[in-house]
Amino acid sequence: MADVVNPLDAVRAFFRAALVQPVERDHTEPDEAFRRRRVVAGVTLVVGAVALALALRIEPGNDLFYPATLGVAAIWAVGAFASGRIHPGRAHTRDGTTSLSVVQSLVLGGGLLLVFLAGAALVAQVPFLRDPVQELLDHARFGDLWIVALITAINGIAEELYFRGALYAAAGRRHPVPITTAIYGLAVLPTGIPLLVFAAVVLGTLVGLQRRVTGGVLGPIVTHLTWSLGMLFLLPAALTLWS
Repeated sequence: MADVVNPLDAVRAFFRAALVQPVERDHTEPDEAFRRRRVVAGVTLVVGAVALALALRIEPGNDLFYPATLGVAAIWAVGAFASGRIHPGRAHTRDGTTSLSVVQSLVLGGGLLLVFLAGAALVAQVPFLRDPVQELLDHARFGDLWIVALITAINGIAEELYFRGALYAAAGRRHPVPITTAIYGLAVLPTGIPLLVFAAVVLGTLVGLQRRVTGGVLGPIVTHLTWSLGMLFLLPAALTLWS
């Protein structure tokens, strides 16, 4: 008779493998390369944060939004690769080996998406939270949704290359998850959208833990895209449903 798997044990094992127990690796780099990474990451952060704030303040329907947001993505990506090597990372598997972190990341991103869509019930009732989000979503309503989706995907990839790639490596071995998460939230703060800052902190914590476990950016990229594209397509309907 086959052993019966306790669902709670399976869930605990999944989260331990995905977010707690690091995969063995050695990404040590020389001191000179580490110092260079920190300088490049710092300069990129300042330039990227300013560019992001300016891009998200462009009025919906203005064609400048597209090149502006692509410019932000270019800053993050160029800064990431200029800082040093970016690792894709590996994830634990059930048979005790490792593989590319795709399935785990899809599950984590989908779960986070469901949490945020459920939270739309609260956001829809609070104008202070709802109105800035609606203004942000207006870029998709007044523009080409598929172009906005493509730009959202490009920006998500670029952000992870920088924040969970270059910046995480530059943060050093002590507390890189809270450090990069806090900086991620601060970078979004000038946009003036409270829910976007909150989302950055929650998402940053999740993908930061993934980065700690896998040692690379592939898992965080998949999680980020699953969540962000899902929010783009489903959040407007969720807000309408709960309004």
